[in-house]
Amino acid sequence: MFVWSKLSGSTWVDAWEERFAGDPRFVITRIPGRHTVRVEMYCEKKKEAQDIQSHFGGVVRPVKARNWAAMSAEIPPPVKVRDRLIIVGDKAQSKLSALRKEHPLRHVISIPADMAFGTGHHETTSTVLRMLVDIAEEREGTPWTMLDLGTGSGVLAIAAERLGAARAWGCDFDELAIKVALQNLKRNRTKKVTLEVADVLKWRPKEKWDCVAANLFHDVLEEAFPKMARAIKKSGTLLISGILKTQAESCLNAGRKAGFVFEEIVTRGKWVTAQGRLG
Repeated sequence: MFVWSKLSGSTWVDAWEERFAGDPRFVITRIPGRHTVRVEMYCEKKKEAQDIQSHFGGVVRPVKARNWAAMSAEIPPPVKVRDRLIIVGDKAQSKLSALRKEHPLRHVISIPADMAFGTGHHETTSTVLRMLVDIAEEREGTPWTMLDLGTGSGVLAIAAERLGAARAWGCDFDELAIKVALQNLKRNRTKKVTLEVADVLKWRPKEKWDCVAANLFHDVLEEAFPKMARAIKKSGTLLISGILKTQAESCLNAGRKAGFVFEEIVTRGKWVTAQGRLG
């Protein structure tokens, strides 16, 4: 058993919490008397810890197996979205089959917390999922498409397919995120989703989409709004999240300057999610 750890400024706590939301193996420890926190991820395999280290720096060291057992015993509770979806951390097909029988009207999506990149538990992801369900109901019976910028675990794109999207394309600048997301596509037998490694700020839209979802930090959103305006159909819907309340006004104003009108703004905890369209 191994643990990856890194010292980080306390101003980055929100970013770390969103990055690893829903993973019971992730620990943040505040260091008394300092504006510093220690972030840790406990991993069963050394390679997993080293993959995190290659992206974020820090150190990897072995730990006693009994410490790992205590942390890995807990699987996050299912996330129920409207009456359509249930996001679970279970991998075992027997458990997934039992959940499908227990919830025959819901689509069961398996997103384990391994290397969590948006399991559905964080306020940013769960709110976008609720909005996505509503969009799918409005577009039921039509071959709607979905663009997922900053896909993370791929949960939004997978949910879009389950909800009736004809096609979805997603990207993330983090190669490790795409690696995990592709595993999730395979686990959920997803056929209509394509994922690629790409930096949103360098990416160039080649077509227009019915739904554009962007669960990104506010500074990336602000810079990417003009690209999203070029990537969305005139009748399309924009979903944005990953915005702290303190950053919401400037971020939404940047979206308005790019031509968007925000019709629904939801605040959950310290996070803001918004739904909009081209004006």
